[in-house]
Amino acid sequence: MPISPDFTTSEQGLVSSLLFKRYGKLVPLQLADSELQLGSSPEQLTSCPTLYWSERGAHFVVCRINEGRYRCQFFYSDTEQYGTGHDEYTDLEICVLTLLQVQSDHERQRTDLSSVAMSEKASGDDYHGPLVV
Repeated sequence: MPISPDFTTSEQGLVSSLLFKRYGKLVPLQLADSELQLGSSPEQLTSCPTLYWSERGAHFVVCRINEGRYRCQFFYSDTEQYGTGHDEYTDLEICVLTLLQVQSDHERQRTDLSSVAMSEKASGDDYHGPLVV
C-alpha cells in the first residue's frame, strides 16, 4: 500500500508542461510504484507513487515519498543511475526542473567526452597542447 496518494491530474499536467518546454513535444508519462528505503532499515521498503518517463536515451522517475515530498533520479541502465545531489524536494516543479537540468548537463558532458575520445582516436595524438594565437 502506497504511503501517499497517486499524483493528481494537476501534478501530472505540471510535469507534462515542464517536459513539453524542455523537449518541444509531448512526452508520455506513466504512473508507477517504486519501493524505496525511507527509514534506516534496509529490509523495510515503502511503496511510493511514481511518475516515469523516458526521453533521449534516459529514463526518469519522480517518487512521492510523502505529501509534498519528492525524490527523483535519472538512469540509462541498472549500473548508470544518477541523482540531483538533493535527497528530497518539497516542491514538485523545482524537483522536475532540477532533474531535467542535471540530466541535460550530464548529457552534454557525455557528448563532449565522446567527441574528445573520437577526435583523439582519429588523430592518434593524446596531447592537445595550448592553443597559440
